[in-house]
Amino acid sequence: MRVALLSLVDPASGESTEPHGYLPICGRSIARHQLGLALALGCTRILCAAEALTGELVSLQHAAEARGAQFHVLSSPQKISALVGADDDLFVFADGLLALPDDALALLADKQGVLTFPVEAGLAAGFERIDLNSSDAGAMRLPGRIAAQFAELPGDWNPFSALLRLAVQGGVAQRGVPVALLGQGRWQVLRSEADAHAAEPAWLRLHAATGQSRTPGELLAAWLVLHLGPSLLHAGTRPWLVAAAAVTVSLLGFGAGWLWSPTAGFAVIGVGWTLYRGAAILTRIERDSLVGGRGGGLADGAFLLLVDGLLVWLAAWRSASPTTPDLPWTITFFPPVVLLLLLRLLPLVMADKARIAWLGDRLLLGWTLALASFLLPFDMVLRASIILILALALMLAMGILRVPNPPLTNDG
Repeated sequence: MRVALLSLVDPASGESTEPHGYLPICGRSIARHQLGLALALGCTRILCAAEALTGELVSLQHAAEARGAQFHVLSSPQKISALVGADDDLFVFADGLLALPDDALALLADKQGVLTFPVEAGLAAGFERIDLNSSDAGAMRLPGRIAAQFAELPGDWNPFSALLRLAVQGGVAQRGVPVALLGQGRWQVLRSEADAHAAEPAWLRLHAATGQSRTPGELLAAWLVLHLGPSLLHAGTRPWLVAAAAVTVSLLGFGAGWLWSPTAGFAVIGVGWTLYRGAAILTRIERDSLVGGRGGGLADGAFLLLVDGLLVWLAAWRSASPTTPDLPWTITFFPPVVLLLLLRLLPLVMADKARIAWLGDRLLLGWTLALASFLLPFDMVLRASIILILALALMLAMGILRVPNPPLTNDG
C-alpha cells in the first residue's frame, strides 16, 4: 500500500498562527496541493498530523475520500506507526512544501529516497540541514519499516523532522533535486503569508504558459488570468463561474447587436470569447496543480459553436445585401456561414497549425467584424475575407509560405 503523510503542525511565521500547510496558493491551501500530489502518486491512505480538527481538514478529507482514499487525522504523531505497515511505501511531505507536480512525480514515482539539495542552496531556501553537504528538499519516499521506530520518540517531535532523522540513520538513500528548480519557483517551502503572496504569480505563470498560442485573444486571456486570477481564486470563484460569465457576456453582446448596434455586438462577443479562454486557463491551472476535479474541463466545442452562431446571425443582420423574391432574406447568411466554416476547417486539415492559429481567435474575428461594420463596406469585407482565406490555404497547401523540406534521399 502507498501511504502519504501530510504535516500541519508548524505555525507560519508572522501574525498568523495557522500551520504552513494552510497558506493559500491560487485559492487552495498548500496541504490541498500536497494531497493532490499524494493521490497522483497512487496513495490510498492519507495521514494528516494536526493538533486540531479544522474546516480545512474536513475539506481535505472529503477530497481524499472522493478519490477513494482513506483519510486519518492524527493528533499524536506516534499513531503513524500503527497505520503504516512494514511493506508499505510512505510518502512524506514537509509543512509548507509547494512543488510543481510534474517535477515531484518524476522524482518520487519510481524510487525510494530522501530528496535533498546542496546544503548552501537548501538552507537559503528554508530547508533543514541533514549533514555538512546536504539539506532536505521537503519530500521523502520511505520504506514503511522506518515509521515503526516513530513510536519510540517523544511526542513533541515534528513528524517530518523525526522521519528524516530516522531515514538517514536507517540508510535510506539520498537523491538530489536539481538546484535550478529553486530559482524557477518550481520547488519551494513557504513559511509565511508574505512567502505565499510572493510565490503565487510565478506559480500561475508556470501553469498558464503551458500550451498557449500567441494569438491576441489568447495573450489577453493569459494576461487577465495573471492579473485577476489570484483575486478570483482567493474569493472562491471557480473556473465554471467565469465560463458562465463568458456565456452571459456573449449573449448580451448578441442582444446589443440585435437591438442597438451590430458593431458593439461583434466587439462584446469577442470579449466573451476571451473571458471563456481565461476560464479554460484557470481550469488547466487547477488540473495541472492537481487540485481540480477529474472531469474533462469546460465544453470548449459547445461554447465555440455558440459564439460562431451569434457572429453569423449578427453578420447576416448587419448585411446590406438586397433581397428580392428570387433572392430570399436567408441569402445574407451565406457569406458569414462560409467564412466561419472556413475558419473551422483550415485548422483541421492544415499540417502547419502554428501559422494559422490566429484563425481560431474569436476576439480578433469579433473586433475585425466590428471595425468593418463601423468603417468599411461590410458585405465586401466578408467576401474579400473568404477569398483571402482560401488563397492562404492554397499557398500553405502548395508550400509557398513555408521553407521546403530538404530531400530525404539521394540518387545514389
